[in-house]
Amino acid sequence: MFLELIGTIFAGFAFAGVVMVVNKLTGGRLPKWAAPVAAGAGMIGMTITSEYSWYDRTRDQLPDSLTIVQEVESRAFYRPWTYAVPFVDRFAAIDATSVRTNANLPDERLVDLYFFGRWAPVSKMPVAVNCAENSRANLADGAEFADDGRLLNASWIKIDAEDPVIEATCGV
Repeated sequence: MFLELIGTIFAGFAFAGVVMVVNKLTGGRLPKWAAPVAAGAGMIGMTITSEYSWYDRTRDQLPDSLTIVQEVESRAFYRPWTYAVPFVDRFAAIDATSVRTNANLPDERLVDLYFFGRWAPVSKMPVAVNCAENSRANLADGAEFADDGRLLNASWIKIDAEDPVIEATCGV
């Protein structure tokens, strides 16, 4: 965040500097407000570029074991251009190396689901997936297991087989 702020400030100085050089070369024919307007436009452009490139930069730095299962696009009235071209500001991914199985329950798996957000710390939530019944249970509040490995206090949610969490977890 701090580096993006510094980059935005430098973009403002750079755009204003270019306008000032052009003004000098043209003999002072540009209006006095041209440099501040250019600085503001440069800062806004840098901010928009940073917002749109965050997802790609973050995704490219992820290890190969993480599979992205959901992307959340952002649209806001105070950023009207996002209605034409929305940008991803949050996404979820599962860690294939975290998939755990139990020999007593071969259709059930435990996996770690990670949530990434712009300006937010990464959070992790364990999820139980039943591949045979196409259901999953979020274990955010913890879980109790029986002696045979069954989940005792899980709230299973029936979902489609095309659910990306089930596809990514059961395909491992």
